[in-house]
Amino acid sequence: MQFLTQKTLERRTFLKGLSATIALPYLDAMAPAGRFLPGNGNAAAAGHTRLVCIESVHGAAGSNAWGASKYLWAPEGVGRQFEFNADSALSPLQNWRDYLTIVSNTDTRMAEPFDAPEIGGDHFRSSAVFLTQSHPKQTQGSDLYVGTSFDQIVARKIGQDTPIPSMQLCIENLDQAGGCHYNYACAYTDTISWASPNDPLPMIRNPRAAFDLLFGAGANNADRSARRKDNGSILDWVVGEMSSLKRQLGPTDRRRVDQYLENVRELERRIQMVEAKNSSGEERAIPEAPTGVPDSFEEHMRLMFDIQVLAFQSDMTRVFSFKTGRDASSRVYAESGTNKGFHPSSHHGGREAAIMEFNLINKYHVAMLPYFFEKLKATQDGDSNLLDNTLIVYGSPMADGNIHNHRRCPLLLMGGANGMIPRNSHLKAPDGTPMADVFLSLLHKFGVETPTFGDSVAPFALYTNA
Repeated sequence: MQFLTQKTLERRTFLKGLSATIALPYLDAMAPAGRFLPGNGNAAAAGHTRLVCIESVHGAAGSNAWGASKYLWAPEGVGRQFEFNADSALSPLQNWRDYLTIVSNTDTRMAEPFDAPEIGGDHFRSSAVFLTQSHPKQTQGSDLYVGTSFDQIVARKIGQDTPIPSMQLCIENLDQAGGCHYNYACAYTDTISWASPNDPLPMIRNPRAAFDLLFGAGANNADRSARRKDNGSILDWVVGEMSSLKRQLGPTDRRRVDQYLENVRELERRIQMVEAKNSSGEERAIPEAPTGVPDSFEEHMRLMFDIQVLAFQSDMTRVFSFKTGRDASSRVYAESGTNKGFHPSSHHGGREAAIMEFNLINKYHVAMLPYFFEKLKATQDGDSNLLDNTLIVYGSPMADGNIHNHRRCPLLLMGGANGMIPRNSHLKAPDGTPMADVFLSLLHKFGVETPTFGDSVAPFALYTNA
């Protein structure tokens, strides 16, 4: 058995079978005895702050001068006195504004060209800037250099007592090697997470790979392949331990474990359905993608969001970075209302109708977030829920994709974040404010005492009086 047969279970309690390890969510049985005695408080609360950093590439229609005048991204009102118009790309978040802090008018100048050879290379350095707020060294060799990313600095602070300090996920194809264009190594384009200035972290595109990493499903590729062929479940490997554990739990904990394991099985089942469809011989919309990657953008996003929820619930990790696109991608999002490819849409030429078409894609991407919010809020985390205890950073290192501008970039802070951010607010930064100032303030909120981050000037004021 992998748990203590005592009244109090260890927080690190696992169901463990042959080549499978399933961490459990926080249970009342894990709280210290006597927690309800006067003066002890409720020690059952998990309360750890989680972090998710999401990059949405290539800016937004609302960062164009005309789009900004129509409030396609940042609303007109500031403080808590703001409203979304019907065309706003943020309108899908209307019902979640209590978990939303819009930070507008910040710049990512480190993504701009510093000298003539760098002009035109914005696509190939921008992603590296998003979470580092540092300027990438122009090279196609191994002498990469940019900066340590925000998510990794936070992971060093809050992720060292979890089995996986951080996880990196992505949606688009990022398996290129060597050099890209304008003399930039593809590593700058392929990841947003940097463990050090010269150590880019690989991102996982395949939901199956992420699932197997979380749950130790199989000792090797052959083992995992054999299990998939018989359509079995990882839960079949731990049924004995599951029954033994549940006999020691109270009714509330048993229901919680049952629901959690049901969610694990449902996620696994959906991945299996994707693999079966993509292995059937039917023509695929994304033929180069692994069999575990859905052709549907929405289903892919939802699988990745569900993986994050389960990882947080079981405390396998507390930090995720999530790259949802690739700058020069021409992917079509037909569900958005336009059949024009993403990159061509971003180069709208300043034409009003074309700007609105790109805005449809921006709105569609934002519309993926409420699903994540719902899952987080529905998941108990001690005395609260995961949404209240999670900070979600969503933004782009580019502003107006039509001209590759990096001034007045999109940036959202979402979730309850354990009180780190004001919520239900629009904070408009003074002209010329580096986005790095916001990250510097957030680092301080996480207890990282550093005077600077990237090209920061001063901590950004994360509060509102309005």
